Amino acid sequence: MCCHRPHCPPADAVDRAAARTVARHPEQGWSLLCNGVVLFDDTREFLPDGGAVPPHRPSDVRRLPVPEARSRRMARHGPQRKPACHCCECGDAA
Repeated sequence: MCCHRPHCPPADAVDRAAARTVARHPEQGWSLLCNGVVLFDDTREFLPDGGAVPPHRPSDVRRLPVPEARSRRMARHGPQRKPACHCCECGDAA
């Protein structure tokens, strides 16, 4: 039974990894949480009932490559805007 306030989420909850750490072993790559879950550095989890949760890092999501020059320009200047129309007074982008 968890004695923390507020109580740690139970092992069967979606947010089970938010429970407090009661034992850490960073040299071995795992931590024991208050709810009995063993949490590994690669986000894998062993549940108290013997179940397992595979790694689920957000970095596992496939990203489309962005050309390096474009990404640097975006970081410095933000998105590029089209220049305004100078042939008339409509104000539309060219």
